Amino acid sequence: HWAKDASVAARTINARAETVAEKPTYRDSFKSRRCLIPADGFYEWQKRASGKQPYYFKMNDGKVFAFAGLWDEWWRAGTSLESCTILTTEPNELTRPIHNRMPVILQPTEYDTWLDPDVNDPARLGSLLRPFPARQMAAYPVSTFVSRAGNEGPTCIEPLDGRSLFD
Repeated sequence: HWAKDASVAARTINARAETVAEKPTYRDSFKSRRCLIPADGFYEWQKRASGKQPYYFKMNDGKVFAFAGLWDEWWRAGTSLESCTILTTEPNELTRPIHNRMPVILQPTEYDTWLDPDVNDPARLGSLLRPFPARQMAAYPVSTFVSRAGNEGPTCIEPLDGRSLFD
């Protein structure tokens, strides 16, 4: 979470890639405190008349990937607090029916550029912050079990009724 204060944390878990270079909250970190946030999948919730349906997104090959992130460190009363945020962008074709944003997923060939402190041109960095190719991803609905904080385990990523996104 990106925040000096827990009351702000929920509003800053994500940062819009389109404005991150200019926003005072993220501007300095965009220049010099970029990071990779490893993951093997992520969730988005589709709004429906009956409530929100969670979907699990992952790579087709099942491999770990990296989100584009920013980090910062704050000091309060002699104690360090480190936090991070995941950059988001417009959705790709797979994500669009579920949600209006998606996390920025970097290609492995882009990791070094993203992490290089000598690269600070907003246009060059911005060119990395685009929707990940949908053809390299898969998605399917999962149980609302995942929607409750603290719930974990295989149930969180098991396909609901064995369906994929386009069944």
